[in-house]
Amino acid sequence: MPPAAAEPLTPERILETTEEVLRRFGPTKATVVDVARALGVSHGSVYRHFPSKAALREAVTDRWLAKSVVVLEEITSDPGASAESKLEAWLEALFAAKRHKAGDDPELFATYTVLLSEHSGVVDAHLTELTDQLSRIIAEGVAAGSLAAEDVPATARAVFHATGRFHDPQYAADWVSPTILTEFEAVTALLIRGLRA
Repeated sequence: MPPAAAEPLTPERILETTEEVLRRFGPTKATVVDVARALGVSHGSVYRHFPSKAALREAVTDRWLAKSVVVLEEITSDPGASAESKLEAWLEALFAAKRHKAGDDPELFATYTVLLSEHSGVVDAHLTELTDQLSRIIAEGVAAGSLAAEDVPATARAVFHATGRFHDPQYAADWVSPTILTEFEAVTALLIRGLRA
């Protein structure tokens, strides 16, 4: 394999390296110079692809969040599942993804948390995508007569907010509690019962 500097400098390669640098130094200490050094290029070369540290950090977060959205979209689009089972599976998958990210990838999770506190457009788009998926599931249930919701988008937002303790990063410390899964199951069951037509 040729040395890193001999490989073409692509946005994808920069993002992969940035993830490694963030894992090594954390979101507050990692710099574009660190990324450039790891790539064997000048920091100006990185800036040609990403105009600022904030843009680079947002692109890394977007790439990282997109991985969990793919799994959630598969659940949302499953033609063989009922809306009720999709809703339960979707909430479980979201909680599992957030717990996994917080426990297994704490530095990138910290980057996501920093962007959340900065009201990042990437995070806003992610949250919108999640509530849109919930809306589609609930609308499907309403059309099938298994779920009841007068205002589907408002109901989707309510479900998302009601389950916030299980996906909002501010509650990440709670996710290691020995009772958290029981609490999650109780909230999910309550919400699904409340939505049944």
